[in-house]
Amino acid sequence: MSAEFDITETLDVKGASCPMPVVKTKSAADELDEGEVLEVLATDPGSMSDIDGWAEGTDGVELIDQVEGDDVYRHYVRKTE
Repeated sequence: MSAEFDITETLDVKGASCPMPVVKTKSAADELDEGEVLEVLATDPGSMSDIDGWAEGTDGVELIDQVEGDDVYRHYVRKTE
């Protein structure tokens, strides 16, 4: 993957299942400054739709990319305000 953005912080939630990836992503995103990008590493396949849905319904964050790997799902969330 060629990143078109700089990753500010990486959150490792591998091994956690719903709802923990979203809960921990929200908590980590709350700590970011505007424009910073959080990379989330998850092993729960449900995290693809869960984090997408959370970002869609949450003001101040934008899901800028999701990458489905062999064992790890990568999510990139930007703080927008």
